[in-house]
Amino acid sequence: MVTNYFKILALLLVLIASSCKNESQTDASDRVVNFPDKDLNPIDRYGDLLVAVQTSRIFPDGKTFVDCEPKIPSEEILKEYNSHKDEEGFDLKSFVLEYFTLPGTPTSNFESDTTRSTTEHINALWSYLKRDADAVENGSRIALPNAYIVPGGRFQEVYYWDSYFILLGLKEAGEIELIENILDNFAYQINTIGFIPNGNRTYYLGRSQPPFFAEMVNLLAGIKDEKTVYLKYQDALEKEYEFWMKGANALTEKGATGRVVKLADDHILNRYFSNTQTPRAESYLEDITTAEESGRKASEVYLNISAACESGWDFSSRWFADPDDIATIQTTDIIPVDLNALLYNLEETLAKARRFNDNTEGAEQMVKAASDRKDAIDAYLWDASKNTYVDYNLASETVSPTLSLAMVYPLYFKVASPRQAEAVSKTLEAQFLKPGGLVTSLVDNKQQWDSPNGWPPHQWLAVRGLQTYGFNNLAEEISTRWLHLNDRVYKRTGKMLEKYNVIDTTLVAGGGEYPTQDGFGWTNGVYLDLKKD
Repeated sequence: MVTNYFKILALLLVLIASSCKNESQTDASDRVVNFPDKDLNPIDRYGDLLVAVQTSRIFPDGKTFVDCEPKIPSEEILKEYNSHKDEEGFDLKSFVLEYFTLPGTPTSNFESDTTRSTTEHINALWSYLKRDADAVENGSRIALPNAYIVPGGRFQEVYYWDSYFILLGLKEAGEIELIENILDNFAYQINTIGFIPNGNRTYYLGRSQPPFFAEMVNLLAGIKDEKTVYLKYQDALEKEYEFWMKGANALTEKGATGRVVKLADDHILNRYFSNTQTPRAESYLEDITTAEESGRKASEVYLNISAACESGWDFSSRWFADPDDIATIQTTDIIPVDLNALLYNLEETLAKARRFNDNTEGAEQMVKAASDRKDAIDAYLWDASKNTYVDYNLASETVSPTLSLAMVYPLYFKVASPRQAEAVSKTLEAQFLKPGGLVTSLVDNKQQWDSPNGWPPHQWLAVRGLQTYGFNNLAEEISTRWLHLNDRVYKRTGKMLEKYNVIDTTLVAGGGEYPTQDGFGWTNGVYLDLKKD
């Protein structure tokens, strides 16, 4: 079933790429004829070869192989592999290097100069993180029609929610055309794929990421003519909403389908989900190991792992039944407060776009949807005993015991009442504020989206959310600590990192499936935006 899904999607993408190519891309696009399976998930494309490469760890990072570009059609590579794999002395890594081109790292040629200020360093990096419009390639990259910014390090493709925070920095750098290019790319993906995938790689086609597209539209509308912007992206906003709400009308009673959940009192909320129940191609060994250790049905574990990746928090105690054990992952049982605040914002943004389009009735429908969602957030995602926002567990029908910085989303998107915002501010100051900023959760379990790590998006959302409700002193304290930490690490290492240890600021952040990356798109954007205050 999953294989058929990707084959159908692959055919559609090949047809789209062929129809959309321009004269400057003709030669590259014509290569698709020789690589008809290029848009398949690498698991389906390379089969046993992928399994062998990933389980033998010939590359320390599982993402390396799936980002390689084959030199000849995969059918021919597999034929050669099957002919020689059992021969004495067969060297798998040498075989891969013979038939594939390894991915590059554009920032590898960038030389840091710590005599520059952090701001100067960031602005010098933009050109290294920028990719021009893609030619159609033979690897896993999905070609995009306009220029964009990649995060850096191992991440050499666009990432959905990263991009919003990158836009903040591009705005400060005056790169308005590039901001619009990035929005155009996302609208293109919505219109051709049906949603914005995690990133523009074929192995990300089974999942999206936190839906920040509406806030990107709001950001651009604050720079250019408001009406023009909302009308330009209304169709894409409508389609993204349809993606997240698919199946809602079919839920006549309490239950869940896809990304939609209907609760006992007819409230509708959303969860992270996935279109696949297979291991991630880029983390194949990690996923099959987790599934084996769990003692659970493997497809169930894979579904919940992929859903956690859709959340952007991969991985966090938020998603675990046992906060210390990823094998207990239960993402699809969790109604996340951050996702529902984001969808509240999407509904509010759609109401605005419909008004500009003189669709008063449609606008009122979105106003009501947002109001209903706010009521549901108050009913299920506010914990009166802890005086803060939390997630809700569908299986246990109770609020989650795990507190996290997801609590700041209702402040930023103005879902919170003044009383709720004040309560959240007190929780942040008493439990989450550390020497380097805000810690992601209070659980120290070696996962990267938990203690002792702090991440740029949450510092920014917390600061801006607190300012909205007038808690300016706490906002300033968080911003100051975070910026000072960024500056100190940059002066010490010459790098801007994707995450930081906010508890012991002498240490580099850790945890997760890969080393801490540098570059780094959203760190740069958040720094520039907070620095201007």
